[in-house]
Amino acid sequence: MKKRILSAIIMVAIFIPFLILGDVYFSIFMSVLALLGLYELLRVRETKKEFPKIMKFFAYILVVAFCLYNADSVFFSYDFDYRVMAFIIFLFTVPMVFINNTKKYNLNDALFLIGSIFFIGLGFHLIILARNIDLSYILYLLLITTMTDTFALISGMLVGEHKLCPEVSPKKTIEGLIGGVFMGTFVSTAFYYTVISSNISLVVLIFVSALLCLIGQLGDLVFSSIKRYYNVKDFSNIIPGHGGILDRFDSLIFVTLAFIILKGIFF
Repeated sequence: MKKRILSAIIMVAIFIPFLILGDVYFSIFMSVLALLGLYELLRVRETKKEFPKIMKFFAYILVVAFCLYNADSVFFSYDFDYRVMAFIIFLFTVPMVFINNTKKYNLNDALFLIGSIFFIGLGFHLIILARNIDLSYILYLLLITTMTDTFALISGMLVGEHKLCPEVSPKKTIEGLIGGVFMGTFVSTAFYYTVISSNISLVVLIFVSALLCLIGQLGDLVFSSIKRYYNVKDFSNIIPGHGGILDRFDSLIFVTLAFIILKGIFF
């Protein structure tokens, strides 16, 4: 427990200065975290089968490009350049012909790399954009994930009896989920309404915040499912007592992905 608390303090001490500085400093910092996140995801996959080094190299380059693309923007864009998708598909499928060995590289490998690039790259890119719009936006998203996770743990320890999803995450309980979503919704709604804007229906804000809290927990379960499938406890041990980057950013990635959808509808 002491190791976990000390690691948390160090993480916060490193993260907060970049969060406050924003701009290029935060973009580069999050790009480094995205690289580490991709490394962890590929590392877990390689417990079953290794990727060719050149294909991993392309994946790392593209994740950084994803994160830094239009990284100085101060608004969410709902346009998509299909040329990017076409280029990535060509880049990861055509080498199957030249490698000419399905045991070394095949369609499953190509699709895993493509999916990982979009999943990790887009997730961290949107976190950067949320910070660019305003510090308060990323704080809102962080409050959703941290408050929900914290009070889900506390509620589960105090009154948790009914397992939520035992095959994926044995320790999570329905009572913990309810307690986490309730407190996460309350704290994040209060923050948004008092700090960001009160020009929004309180009912809508509560609904959106509660939905994001639920999605954050869903994201945690999705990443837990990945770990269960590959039979690993954590994505890495880069953060003593906490696991890896994806173990800490799993909820935030899903919350941010959901936020861009809901923002276009409700905000």
